[in-house]
Amino acid sequence: MLELGQKAPLFTLPDQDGNTFSLQDHLDKKIVLYFYPKDNTSGCTKEAQQFNELKEKFDDKDTMIVGISKDSVASHRRFADKFNLNFTLLADVDRQAIEQYGVWQEKKLYGKPYMGVVRTTFVIDKGVIVNIYNNVKVEGHAQEVLCQL
Repeated sequence: MLELGQKAPLFTLPDQDGNTFSLQDHLDKKIVLYFYPKDNTSGCTKEAQQFNELKEKFDDKDTMIVGISKDSVASHRRFADKFNLNFTLLADVDRQAIEQYGVWQEKKLYGKPYMGVVRTTFVIDKGVIVNIYNNVKVEGHAQEVLCQL
């Protein structure tokens, strides 16, 4: 499990436009890196909309918002278009970053165990993990992250 003060694991993934995003290229900024289970589901949509609504305030704090799920580039493009999302969504179909950040875990649905992405947010400052939000509850989460920057 990753801990505060550790260097953030580096990764390179495609964004919703098919462009390559490498964490290495953004280490001079603060980054809110949030992992979510699936595009176009109620909780994930609400979380994305809340980050989107606060994007200018994150920009004012020189902080980039990046969402990651195992959905495809095409799925992310549709999701971003449908909800007018104006921040980066990364497609991690092979679970590269998802596994590096330890968010691929056993979950339960109606008592049945399965593997999936546990909603988790990391705040990275100059390549170092400075805050971790585990088992995120969507309501008010984006505001909480913003207030703690």
